[in-house]
Amino acid sequence: MKSPTLLAAALVLALIGATAGTLHHFKSGQRLGTPGVKTRPLPGSSNLEVCLPETLSGYKSEPVPQAPVVINQLPPDTSFGQRLYTGDDGFQAMVNVVLMGADRTSIHKPQICMVGQGWKFDDQATHIVSVPMTRPSAYDLSVMRVVATIDTVDKGGKPVKQAGVYVYWFVDANHLTAQHNEWKLWMLKDFLRTGVLDRWAYVTFFSLCVPGQEEATFERMKRLIITSVPEFQLVPVSVK
Repeated sequence: MKSPTLLAAALVLALIGATAGTLHHFKSGQRLGTPGVKTRPLPGSSNLEVCLPETLSGYKSEPVPQAPVVINQLPPDTSFGQRLYTGDDGFQAMVNVVLMGADRTSIHKPQICMVGQGWKFDDQATHIVSVPMTRPSAYDLSVMRVVATIDTVDKGGKPVKQAGVYVYWFVDANHLTAQHNEWKLWMLKDFLRTGVLDRWAYVTFFSLCVPGQEEATFERMKRLIITSVPEFQLVPVSVK
């Protein structure tokens, strides 16, 4: 007899598998929901630009174009926003937001891209963490923290190991989650109930570090998250 845990897992997988077929069946009548991040129109395009803050106290920033390989592999109605932030103390982090259009395949597991680039994941150090936010009101932002390493070479050609801390979560106009499967279930539920396809965004923060400094890097990254996220994320709504 299958255990309750296995039965529950099988049910979740079945629901997730049904999402694609259901959304495809109703695609002709779907309406696209509003994003949970700030956006503005792109001239000459039906896509949007995700508005990451240009100025933050204690940081400089610069826009970073999406790599052609990313643009070419994702659906054409995918929208983006990406900036590199450098703190007054020299800390750096790349902030990237991928916003889906009508094609939900814009949002995918980050492990797929990173493994393809040669990164190796530390499964024991990968888990959900709460970041205590103070704006627009006090709440705990659940994020997935990923620790990974990659073998590379320095400028002299000497082999070196580089570490990285990768933090991500998903947001639409009404929900926040750090779990990849959860946003799919919410999208299916909302679509069946309202006929509106939730427009999910995938938010990521990434910082390189020396192996052994992952915890310190994540703590520093949390400060950037607390400072920057209220400037571009619209959820939760401020309580008045």
